[in-house]
Amino acid sequence: MNRIYLNDAWAFSPSFKDEYINTAIGACAESVRLPHTCKEVPYNHFSECEYQMVSAYQRVIFAESKWQENHVLLTFEGVGHYAEVFLNGERIGEHYSGYTAFTLDISEHLDYGRDNLLCVKVDSRESLNIPPFGYVVDYMTFGGIYRDVYLEIKSSTYISDVFVKPDATGKIESDIEISGEIGKGFEIRQSASLGCESFKIADTKISSPALTLSGKIEGVKLWSCDTPTLYTVKTELLQDGEVVDVHTVKAGFRSVEFKADGFYLNGEKFKFRGLNRHQSYPYVGYAMPKSMQQMDADVMKRELGLNAVRTSHYPQSQYFIDRCDEIGLLVFTEIPGWQHIGDEKWQDQALKNVEEMILQYRNHPSIILWGVRINESVDCEALYTRTNALAHKLDPTRMTGGVRCIRKSQLLEDVYTYNDFFHDGERIGCEPKENITPDMSKPYFVTEYGGHMYPTKAYDDESHRLNHALRHATVLDAIESHPDICGSFGWCLFDYNTHKDFGSGDRICYHGVTDMFRNHKLAAAVYSSYQNDIPVLEISASVDGGEYPASRKGEVWMFTNADSVKMYRSGVLLKEYEIKSERFPSIRVSPVLIDDYVGSLIETDEGFDSETAKYLSFVVNKMALCASCTYPSDIDELISIAQSVYGVSRDRIEGLYGKYIGNWGGSAVDYTFEAIKDGKVVKTVKKAAANQILLEYTCSHTNLCEESSYDVACVRLRAVDENGNLCPYFAEPIKVICDGEIGIIGPDVISLRGGLGGVYVKSLGMSGKGTLTLSNYQLGDTKIEFEIKV
Repeated sequence: MNRIYLNDAWAFSPSFKDEYINTAIGACAESVRLPHTCKEVPYNHFSECEYQMVSAYQRVIFAESKWQENHVLLTFEGVGHYAEVFLNGERIGEHYSGYTAFTLDISEHLDYGRDNLLCVKVDSRESLNIPPFGYVVDYMTFGGIYRDVYLEIKSSTYISDVFVKPDATGKIESDIEISGEIGKGFEIRQSASLGCESFKIADTKISSPALTLSGKIEGVKLWSCDTPTLYTVKTELLQDGEVVDVHTVKAGFRSVEFKADGFYLNGEKFKFRGLNRHQSYPYVGYAMPKSMQQMDADVMKRELGLNAVRTSHYPQSQYFIDRCDEIGLLVFTEIPGWQHIGDEKWQDQALKNVEEMILQYRNHPSIILWGVRINESVDCEALYTRTNALAHKLDPTRMTGGVRCIRKSQLLEDVYTYNDFFHDGERIGCEPKENITPDMSKPYFVTEYGGHMYPTKAYDDESHRLNHALRHATVLDAIESHPDICGSFGWCLFDYNTHKDFGSGDRICYHGVTDMFRNHKLAAAVYSSYQNDIPVLEISASVDGGEYPASRKGEVWMFTNADSVKMYRSGVLLKEYEIKSERFPSIRVSPVLIDDYVGSLIETDEGFDSETAKYLSFVVNKMALCASCTYPSDIDELISIAQSVYGVSRDRIEGLYGKYIGNWGGSAVDYTFEAIKDGKVVKTVKKAAANQILLEYTCSHTNLCEESSYDVACVRLRAVDENGNLCPYFAEPIKVICDGEIGIIGPDVISLRGGLGGVYVKSLGMSGKGTLTLSNYQLGDTKIEFEIKV
């Protein structure tokens, strides 16, 4: 039978009482749907203590009489962080760790043909003696039953596990486990399909609960980041010729190798480029359904041009990893933890986490490496010998790694993975491999960079936002220049809520290349320039000189995936820029410095001879690149040459600067940039004084479809001028109004931050229509229509 999802009709109490084991919570219960957070929180400025509680969840399960001869399996995909489960007043199981699933066979505990009371005691306190707790943690660890819950009705003998191990040659080997009694007449049959094509793999009679099947598909299509081909592998259990159970797995045929000289995908050297992802969201922490999990993968691949993700610092939603499988996003996933190693009981739980992570996620082709160390922990030979050995036993097809911040630390895993925060804006982008790893014969890659080295808010000044972007570009360029570094994961995808010990004092780490709603900061353009499907052109500055000391912008950079960019000043072409940079020689799509603001204007408009005009243009452009209030000696020297050789006074040169670059008190000037790809203009950006503010939105989807639970759409907001440029200092409140069969997650009045914001719209369990109205006295009303299907 298919899964029976139990995500609706739960009763929730923020406090647990023993009486709830046997009786309904009663009047104090809140009716909730899963995924659910035990405490909704503000965007920022709240305490991590708010979600730390022992809460109660109840639900009635009607056990059909026809289930009585079957196994009834109850699965919780994620409960933060300790769950104790009761059925009809009887304690039937418990689970430690909020980041992996657990399954209970409740067949012997059900009363068939009647309602059964399910009660879950959920402890989300950070005093639990399990990873990642025990010291401090740089991320909030929200609680609740925040992933799916479902039943599976199985025959008396059924397939309990299938580990599919396909390779790039088309060979496929599967380890299969059977639960229940096995007698004569049992056999296993396995096949694969791709679209309308079907392929027989193997079939055999069985007499033991564990077996291995082998087969081969000729002409197999490989799984890769560019062509993520997924086959459906179906394993059938038959008794006397009748199918009694079916187990399906999505599989990708591919080879993954970490070598001393780099990473290889399907035999070809491949540099992976990714970001770290937490699984949190504004207001509800971890509790978001399938659509939002998928959206994050889509943002990473299709907006940011990434080919990899690290699931820091714990296993994440199966929906998210499924999406990585589907779109070709490589995954490095790891056990829960953050710097701290606890006592013997704590370490035993870390071993259990390794086991659960690998058994639950090992069929995903996108996963390329298991992280079996506690993130940034000290060396612990006894523990990490055990975790490494267990990982290899459970999955001999993948290598192991473990994220550390220690040079030359003990290497028990297969790959040395290291958080390289060497770049501080001045030093080189990354250290060479020989400085970090104790064994040059082993593979190596960088698991974090950036982040806390330069926190950046969407509303920081232009110079700060530019420096943030250039730091990311600097590290990427350095990583690309080292052929023996397999790849890198920057810190991080989006800003996230954190504990009081970290962040900016408001419970947010502003480390992301996007904000918490996944709105792009300027640094996102460094990554999005790698993708080919959408034209990218971002200019790091506005035309507003008053943003800078003495109105001197200093360096202004373009970020694009075009072949070239044409720059115009009030309609006059100044220069066409080729996309290459001496500062970033190794990046395929390097940021480009704007170094010409005058073109031939001085020569044509000021009456100088050609040689003098060209020299003065050179000097004025050099002055434009200076961000300080006083000129450095090299520019003073250039001005002196203009005086002595060309007879042009300093005042005249300053006047030329003011006229063509500073525009102080002069007539309004605009700049237009045209991105050229294959000889065509693919994107245009116009920078001019803003006269109008508009609200621009991007909605993840407007057709809300309930499958296993409620659906959520993300509406990302930007305050822009009439030319579509972000207005980062617009921070006015917006009233959020819902009509029809939709609701919102979070407050009904929001404020834009850095000109950016977001609203989460959710379905309410009824088919129909809904209207979201975003109202602001200056921006007017923006209406978005939704269709809801249940």
